[in-house]
Amino acid sequence: MPVSVSSNPSADHPGALESALAERAIARLRAASPQAQAALDEPSLRARLARVAVVSDFAIDTLVRQPEVLLALATDDGATPAPPPILDTEHRTDWGTRLRRYRSAGSTRLIWRDVLGLDSVEDTLEGSTHLAEVCLQTALHALEHEFEQRHGAVRTADGERVRLVVFGLGKLGGAELNFSSDVDLVYAYEHDGGTQFDGRDPARALDAETYFAKLGQQLARLLDEITAEGFCHRVDLRLRPYGNAGRVAWSFAAMEQYFQREGRDWERYAWQKARPVAGDIDAGERFLEALRPFVYRRYLDFGALDGLRSMKAAISAEVARKELADDIKRGPGGIREIEFLVQALQLIRGGREAELRGRRLLPALRELVAQRQIGEEAGENLADDYRYLRRLENRLQMLRDAQTHALPGVDADRARIASGLAYADWAALLTELERRRERITAEFEALLAPRRRRAAPDALTAYWRALPEAGEADTLADAGFEAAADADAALRDFARSPGVRGLSDAVRARLDRVLPALLQGAAASSQPMLALKRLLALLHNVLRRSAYLALLDEQPAALSRLIEVVSRSALLAERLASHPLLLDELLDARVVGPLPDREELLAACAEVDGGDDTEASLQALNEVRQSLSFRIAMALRDGRQSAEDSARQLAWLADGVVVRVLAMAEQEVAAAHGRVPDARFAVLGYGSLGGEELGFGSDLDLVFLYDAPAVEGGATSDGARPLDAPRWFARLAQKIVALLGAVTAAGRLFDVDVRLRPDGAKGLLVSSLASFSEYQYERAWTWEHQALVRARFVAGDADLRGKFDAVRARTLARARDAGKLRGDVAAMRARMQAELDRSDAAYFDLKQGEGGLVDLEFLLQYLVLRDSAQAPALLSPRDTPGLIAAARDAAALADAQADALGRAHSVLLAAGLECTLDRRPRRVVETEAIATARGAILAAMREHGLRPA
Repeated sequence: MPVSVSSNPSADHPGALESALAERAIARLRAASPQAQAALDEPSLRARLARVAVVSDFAIDTLVRQPEVLLALATDDGATPAPPPILDTEHRTDWGTRLRRYRSAGSTRLIWRDVLGLDSVEDTLEGSTHLAEVCLQTALHALEHEFEQRHGAVRTADGERVRLVVFGLGKLGGAELNFSSDVDLVYAYEHDGGTQFDGRDPARALDAETYFAKLGQQLARLLDEITAEGFCHRVDLRLRPYGNAGRVAWSFAAMEQYFQREGRDWERYAWQKARPVAGDIDAGERFLEALRPFVYRRYLDFGALDGLRSMKAAISAEVARKELADDIKRGPGGIREIEFLVQALQLIRGGREAELRGRRLLPALRELVAQRQIGEEAGENLADDYRYLRRLENRLQMLRDAQTHALPGVDADRARIASGLAYADWAALLTELERRRERITAEFEALLAPRRRRAAPDALTAYWRALPEAGEADTLADAGFEAAADADAALRDFARSPGVRGLSDAVRARLDRVLPALLQGAAASSQPMLALKRLLALLHNVLRRSAYLALLDEQPAALSRLIEVVSRSALLAERLASHPLLLDELLDARVVGPLPDREELLAACAEVDGGDDTEASLQALNEVRQSLSFRIAMALRDGRQSAEDSARQLAWLADGVVVRVLAMAEQEVAAAHGRVPDARFAVLGYGSLGGEELGFGSDLDLVFLYDAPAVEGGATSDGARPLDAPRWFARLAQKIVALLGAVTAAGRLFDVDVRLRPDGAKGLLVSSLASFSEYQYERAWTWEHQALVRARFVAGDADLRGKFDAVRARTLARARDAGKLRGDVAAMRARMQAELDRSDAAYFDLKQGEGGLVDLEFLLQYLVLRDSAQAPALLSPRDTPGLIAAARDAAALADAQADALGRAHSVLLAAGLECTLDRRPRRVVETEAIATARGAILAAMREHGLRPA
C-alpha cells in the first residue's frame, strides 16, 4: 500500500519517535558532506528524507557513506538507476568494494521509491532482481576475463568455447527477489572439455568441471564475503544436485541424468522458477527446455500434491520447532503458502497448458484465474494478500538490511514498521495481517483437502485389501452387484495381475483408496458389471502412470465422472482405456461456458509442432484431436450443447486436422520433388464432413483438386527429382491419405473414403480443376450432383476455393427437367434403402430407414437441384439446418413443414450420436419422438413425389 506525503498523517505530524529519527538522520547527513548540507536546506527533501528515516536505518547509513546518492535522489527521486560498476584489472582489489557500494546505492534507491509511493510492490521486487542480476553479470564477466588470462578458455574437442551458466532459482529465477534476500544459484556448463590458450594446451590444463567449480566459487566469494562495506549478495548454492555434498558445477548431461534418476518433488518446485541469469544465457535456456518434461508432466499431474504435502509438513515442523509462528514467509498463512498454492496448480496443469509455465507468481495467478482453476474473487484476494505480505516483508528487511521474515519483538521497531505502512499503531497492523493470513490458509488448505472429502464404505475397502487370497463376494452383492460372483472373479484376477503386484507402496496406497470408491460408484450405476469391466480395463493401463491414479485420488469430481462415462458410453470408455491422457478431460465438465469455436479448433491443430519428426507430429495432432473430441462428447453427454453443435464442432475439428496434415504432406513432397510453381491445390469435404455433421468415429469423404498453369510441355516441379503436375499432386493426395490413416501410439487420425471423386474408384485420385468441371457438367450422374450439394472446401489454396465454388454453383444451378430429376432421386433412394436399410420389426435404422436422415438429405438435395437456378441462395449452405432455412426462404418448403423437418433432424441426429457414443449400431427402438420425426420427413418426401403417396 504505497503512501504519499499528503495521505500520510504520520509524515506531516510525526510522533516523538519519528521526529527523533528524522532529526538524527538529517544531522548525520549534514555532517557527512557539504553538498548534502546545502541540499537539505530544501524543505521538500527534508520531508522525504524524514519518511525514509522512519523506515530504514540501512538507507540512512548508505546516504551518509555515499552522499552523492542523496544528491541523485534529490534530483529525480531515483527514476534512473545508476550504471553498473567498472571492474577493471588495474583495480582488482577494489572489485568487492565497488560491487558492495553499487548494491547499497541501488538498494537505497529502491527504499526511497517504495517509501515515497513511487513504485509498486512489483516494481520493488523487479528492481531487487535486476540489481542482483547486474551484480552477478558484472562480477562473472570480470572473473571470466581473469580466468581466461590465467588458465585459458574451456573448449570442446571441436574447439567450441564453453562458458559457465549461472541459473537463478527461487525468487531470483522468478524475478521477484525480496529486498534483502539471498540468491539461490546453480552452476552448470553445456559441454565437457578442457582449457586452451588460442588453440594450444596450457602447461596445466583444467577440465571443465574443475575450471567452472573454481570460477563459481570465486563468484560466490566476490559477492558473499563480508567486508568493511558489508556484503553484495548472500549466495546459496545448496539447491544444486545433492546439495552441499554435490559437485559445485555440473555438466548439462550429468544434471539431466540426475533429474531423470533421482529428481525429487521439491526439485520440481525449485526448477519451476529456474532462469539463466548470468553467463551463457542461450545455453541455459536450451537446458531448461530439455528439463521441462521433468518439471511439467504431459498429463494433469495431481501427484504434485503429494510433494507439496511433504514440503508443507516439513516446513510446519520447522515452524513449530523454532517457534516461527510470526514468520510471515513460512508461518501459517504466509508467503510460502501462496507460492506453493500457485506453483502446485502450475505443476498440475502446466504440462498441457503452456500459458501456465510462467516463473512469476502474479502473472501465473492471473492465468490460473483466466483458465478457471482459481475463482476470480479468490484470485483477486490472493494477489492482494501476496502484495501486502511482500511489502511487509520488504519493510522488515529494509530496516537494517537483514534477511528476516519475522515480525519484530521490539516496540520501537514495531512502531516504525506500522508508521511506515500508514497504520495508527502496531495493533492495527496485526489485525489486518491476521485477517489476510487466515484467508490465505483457508485457500491453501482447500487445495490439499480433496482426498478427505470422500470415503468408500469400510466393507468395500476391507474386501479389496483382502484380495486375492481372502474377501467375500457377498460384500459385492450387498453393495449392489447382481452378478457378484463374476465381479469377484474379475477383481481377484486384477489383484493377482503383475501390474498390481509390482506397484510401489505409495502407488498401491493410492490404488487402495481409489478402487473401493470406484466399486461403490460402479455398483450404483445403471449397469454395474459393465461399468466394472470397463473400469478394470482402464486401471490396467493407468497403473503404469501413477499420476492418473493421483488425479482420481485427489479429484472426487473426476472419479465420479469416470464412473458415469464408462457406464454410459462404450466409445468413451474405450478411448479412456486406450489413451489415459483423456482422463484430464474429465475435469472440464466443471468448466462453464462454450467449447472452442471453429477458429480456436483450427488454431489448436495448427499449433501442433513435432519438428521434423512426422510420427511425433501425427501423435501430437492425434492427442489434440482425441482431447477435443472427448470434450465435445462430454459436453453433449452433459446436455451442455445440442447434437447439431457437437456434430458441427467435430467437423471443424476434422477441418483443422486436414489443414495441418496438408501442410505436413506438402513439406514432405516438396522436400523430395520441389514445388510446382504457381500451382494450387484444394481438399474438398463431401458427405457428413462437407455438411458439417460429423459423428464420433466417422470417416472422412475427401476429394482432391489441383490447378496448374498451362505451359509448354506441361507444368513440372522445381526440385532435384521433378515430377509433372498430375503426378506431383497425386503424390500429395496419396501422402495426405496415408498420414491421416497412419497408426501411431495415439491411434490413427481418420479413415478416409475417396470414392466420391469423379469416376469413383476407377478415376484418378486427384483431378485437375478443368477435368473436374468438365466431368460435373457433362458426365456426372444425378446422384453425384446430389453429393455436390454438401461438398465444401476444407483446406488448400483460397483462390482455388473460389474457382471450385464457381464450378459447383454452375453445376447445381443448371436448368433441369423436374420430372426426370424427381425420378432419378427417387430411384436412387429406393436402391440405397434396399441395399443398406437395416431396419426390422424391432429396430429403426436412423440413417437409412424409411423417414430417416438420408431421406431428409435426399429431399433437400432434390430441392437445391430443382430450384437453385431461380433461387441462388440455396447454393450457399451445406449443412442440413442451413439448407432447411434456405428452402423455407425460397418457398420450397412451407414454414410449418420446415419447422417440423428441423425438429426431426435434431431428434434423429441426437439419437444417432447417442448410439455412436455407446458403440451401438444406429438402430433404435422407435420412440414417440422418433416416430414423429419419421412422420415429418416421410410426409415431406411424399409431398414432393420422392416416395409413393
